Parts: sequence; structure tokens; C-alpha cells
Amino acid sequence: DLTIFAKAQTFSGSGGPILDANSVTFNIYVASLTSNNLDSLFGIEQICINATHTYDADLTVDLQSPDGTIITLFSSIGGADDNFTNTCLNSNAPSSIITQNAPFTGTFKPTTNLSTLNNGQTGIGVWKLIITDSYPQDDGILINWSITFGNNPAPILSFTSSNLPIIVINTNGQQIVDDPKIEVEMGIIYNGPGNINHITDPFNNYNGNAGIEIRGSSSQMFPKKTYGLELWTAANTDTSLSLIDLPAESDWILNANYTDKTLLRNTLAYNFARKMGNYSSRSRYCELVINGTYKGVYILMEKIKRDENRVDISKLTINDNTGADVTGGYIIKIDKTTGSGGGGFVSSHPPLSSGAGQTINYLYEYPADDVITSAQQTYIQNYVDSFENTLASASFNDPVNGYAKYIDVLSFIDLFLINEIAKNVDGYRISTYLYKKKITDGGKLFAGPVWDYDIAFRNADYCQGDLFTGWAYQFGNVCGGDASQIPFWWPRFLQDNNFTALLKCRWLELRATIFNNTYINNYTDSVSNLLADAQVRNFNTWPILGSYVWPNPNPIATTYTGEITNLKTWLQNRINWLDNNMPGQCVTTGKLNDDLAKETRSEIYAWPIPFDDKIMISNLPGTALNLSIYDAYGKIICNYKTTERSREINTSTLNPGCYFLQVSDANGLLKTLKLLK
Repeated sequence: DLTIFAKAQTFSGSGGPILDANSVTFNIYVASLTSNNLDSLFGIEQICINATHTYDADLTVDLQSPDGTIITLFSSIGGADDNFTNTCLNSNAPSSIITQNAPFTGTFKPTTNLSTLNNGQTGIGVWKLIITDSYPQDDGILINWSITFGNNPAPILSFTSSNLPIIVINTNGQQIVDDPKIEVEMGIIYNGPGNINHITDPFNNYNGNAGIEIRGSSSQMFPKKTYGLELWTAANTDTSLSLIDLPAESDWILNANYTDKTLLRNTLAYNFARKMGNYSSRSRYCELVINGTYKGVYILMEKIKRDENRVDISKLTINDNTGADVTGGYIIKIDKTTGSGGGGFVSSHPPLSSGAGQTINYLYEYPADDVITSAQQTYIQNYVDSFENTLASASFNDPVNGYAKYIDVLSFIDLFLINEIAKNVDGYRISTYLYKKKITDGGKLFAGPVWDYDIAFRNADYCQGDLFTGWAYQFGNVCGGDASQIPFWWPRFLQDNNFTALLKCRWLELRATIFNNTYINNYTDSVSNLLADAQVRNFNTWPILGSYVWPNPNPIATTYTGEITNLKTWLQNRINWLDNNMPGQCVTTGKLNDDLAKETRSEIYAWPIPFDDKIMISNLPGTALNLSIYDAYGKIICNYKTTERSREINTSTLNPGCYFLQVSDANGLLKTLKLLK
């Protein structure tokens, strides 16, 4: 056999200004190549750049080939340091640019394998270097750049199959940006639980249009991006559909979890919330491919929205401005005004730490700030004011007219416990959602759904976020200068003996179930086993194991197994500390317990909905009850007797479908609940 080696060819291009908070394109025209097609034998070997720029992390540098394929060479690296000096990107390099420091002198792997461009195209034509400066106040100059073709092209990464669903997105040559969403083609390969999904399989779970954008606030600085998705029809109107066995909706999130090397901190927190009987975002692990490039393990998640399958509150229209109509439902959040934040209002009460003039910002989530009417704004602001004014008053714990008149106390206790077991450094002050029901549904303000726990559970090296000791709600004691502070509520709640009694009872209840080491270890092991193969591909693509990614605390594990072990060990220590420091005395009998039940959640409820092999019926009155499950035709399926406050029912023998639960006592029917398996 005769093997012909083509000589490497380098083409150079001139530079120019890198415009502040803008995108600039620099071109190189390739007139001819010694091999007609770019493939595994002859193709792109290397890209080199020289640039001056202050605050390197502002920059995303992409390369576009003549056929329109775009790959990201690097993004959001280097932090506040400056410049790229003789920086070369070569997929055969021994280390990734992700793990290096400015000015990145040397040869490193890019964040996307260059083999994506060695796809059989001719290579002749205009090659574009696209430099995007994402933030104002720092500009720079591209001095020069070059592209080299030769016989040592980037190795082709083989991604053929996965035990996880595979999501494939084609942007048709467009860049995915922060805003607005761009139209893309999307397909999902999902052959059902326990089956292998092949990249060559047909799109059998979704095959159609979608809108996609980069999502997040501080997470946008990471090279592995989180995306917001909206399912679109052919006419680009949103459409609600089920994805990977999750309830139908139009809006979804592809969460990157870049800084969380266990890939499970968010799902752990959301699992806790659901097991506690509250709604939280349901999710599915998947692997993502964009424009033929493997992007790693992602979590397809439900976006927090008003929906009967998500936050189940009444729909508000622009005509609901008076009487009972204006009382609900609402979703608001305490958050930074960057990211997805919209309009809102400022609390009339300063946060726990306000020495630098900090305030608590409430943002409108539903109705959105561009939809909510003036009357609705006035109503929800006045309601929050009334709650906070009452909580701040001398009679805050009055059993009739105190703070419990305005809020669902149990939901606030559950949020407190999740934030504290996670030692969530963002807890209470960022991404903290609240929703309010209509007066005909009780009318109270609920805490939740829980959101954004990727730097919780010992994954923050600042403000004592890595310590298993101390309270998350006392954030201001260690980081009082931070712009985002915690509302005054939490120490005020803890001054109420009724609140701390219920808190202690709830803690003991959860310690016997989902907050015990066996449950937590089983959950973390089950997820790590599910991701056993996929995490290897993920960390080959994003080689960050053993390296610092903001805000990872030391010591940093060098393996995925080590990351899981560190999380388990920290959680055991955290739970032991909470056992010894949780305030309150749990009163299990008598009038106090009855009053607490009435103050918190007066309704009997079932969880999770939809259910699978088990369903829990909670907040039962503790008297002799009869629980009967009927099918959609009124036929009784099963019957149970109980005197417990919560009763778990085995539903593994029930077929998928709609059911009804009737709860009765000696005096008749107490509650009918609609169930969905």
C-alpha cells in the first residue's frame, strides 16, 4: 500500500479590535489544500491566537467552517486575568485549556474537539473566528490568528450509545446566545427504561422544532452552558408535549451542572422536596449532542411554571383584578436582578444584614413582569407587606392573627430543613421561590419550589459554605457585605415555640426516613451507578476532575468516585451536627400538636403526584380512618384502615391511569383526592 502524506499547511489571519460587550468576526480564506476533504487522515490540526484583553473570562471564542459548522474553542476561562499569548488549541494536546491559567501560553485541548470540523467538507472557503465579549467595561485586540491543516488531525471521539436518553440539537449554523431563543431542530432518542439508546436510532421521543438560549446568571461563565428550551411547532409557536415520560409542557431546562462534579446535588435536593410532599422540578439524566459535537451529561428538568402538573395554582388573566379573582395564584422569587430576573418590588423590611444598604428584591415570576397588571402588583405586594409587618410586630406569634395567618408554615419549615441539610450558601437569598394560592384555595403564601443547589452540600469555598457546622440562615454573620442577603424571617420564626416544636417534630420524622444515612447513600449510589459510563464521557469532554472550578472547596477529589464519597461523608457530618443543634421540643400529643396541624397545612394531601410504586397520604388527623382507592369507573380497587398521620400505600400492582382516593371517618367523607399513576 502506498500512503501519501500531505504537508501541513498553515493559513494566517489579521486581527482587529475586540468590541466591548459585542461579537466580532475575523476571516481567513483558504484557497486550496493538498487534500480535498477534511477527515480522519487529513484535517484541522491546530488553531493559534494572540490577543490582548483584560478579564479573559468575558470572552467566548468560536470557530466556524465554510460549511457553517460552529464549535467553541474556549469560553469563560481565565477569570479576571488578562491576555492570550501564543495560545494554541490542538485536540492532541496532553491537557485541556480549561485547567490552565492566563495568558495560556502553550498548546492545549480546546473545549470542543476539532474533529467535529473534519467531517468530510472540502475545507476550501472562508473560516471565521468569532470572538464574543459578554460583559461591558473590558475590551481588547486580536493581534493575529492562524489555522493549521495536516496529517495529524484531531482524533474522532466515538459516542455511539448510552443507557441515558440522547438529545440531539442542530442549530443550522446559528450561535446559541443568552437572548433571544434561536430556532433549532431537536430530536430525542429514548427506547424506554433499561434499554440502550444508540445515536443512530430514530428520534422516537421528540422530533421537531425548538427554541434554545443560554440560561443562568453566574453559571454563564462556565464553558459547559445551561440552556433554556421551548418546544415549538413548525410555525414557531410554543407547544406542550411530554418529554422522556415527564408531564407535558412547552418550557424545559437542560442543566449543565458544570461546577457540581457529582452531577447530582440538584436532583438530591429536588428528591428531598418531593419525598417531603412538595412539588419540585422532575428531571431525567441525558447526554447532549449539539451540531454533531458531544456536550456531556445534562439534566433535562422542568422549569418552574404555573401548571396543574408543576406549581398547581389558579390561572391569573389580565382581567382578574378585583375580589377573589385577584388573590391568586402568584409565583414570586427572592433573587438577584440579573439572569432571568424581571420586574418586581423591594421589601419594606431590611434583611438580616444591611450595613451596606442591602435590600430584599421580590421578582415577578407568574404572572411575568410584562403581563402582570397594576392591580395584581398592588395585591401581591400588599400581601407580602402584611405578612412581613405581622411577623415583625410584637404579636407575631398570635395563634389567630399572627404570621401563620398568611403563610403555609409547614412549607417554610420544609424549605428551612432542605436549605440547612444542604448548608446552601445561596439559600433563602437567591433563587428562593414563593407561591400564593387563591383565597378559594386557602389563600396562603407557600415557600418553594426549591431551586438551584449545585453549589450546596459542601460545594462553595466562601462564606463557610464548605463547613458542616453552622446555620445557612445566618449567612449575614459571616458574609454581611454580600449584596444578596437573607430576609429577617428566619430567626423571628425561631422565636416562636410553636414553630420550633413543629420544626423539631418534622426533623425527627424526616431523620427516620429520607434524612437518614441509608436513604441518602442508596440515592447517591443509585445515581452514580446510573451515570457510571456517561460520567466518563462527560469528564473526558470536560476534564475538570481534580481541578479547581469555582467555587469548589479543598480537598478536591481526583475521581468521580471520590466526589461521591466526599459528598456522603460531609452529609453524615452535617446531619450529626443538625441532630445536636436543631431547636425546639417535639410535642407529639395534646392541644399544641392539633393547633400546629391547623396552623400549617389543613388539607390532606398525597405525594408524589404522579405516583409510581408507592404513594404517601399525609396530614391525616390521626383518628380512625378508612382510605379507599377507586378507578376512573368508580370501582373500588383497595381499602385500608389507619390511625396514623401519614400512611404509605403500595401501588405497584396498579396500572397507569387516573384514580380517586376517598378518606372517611365514622362521620362520613373527609376528602377526595385525584391520583395519577
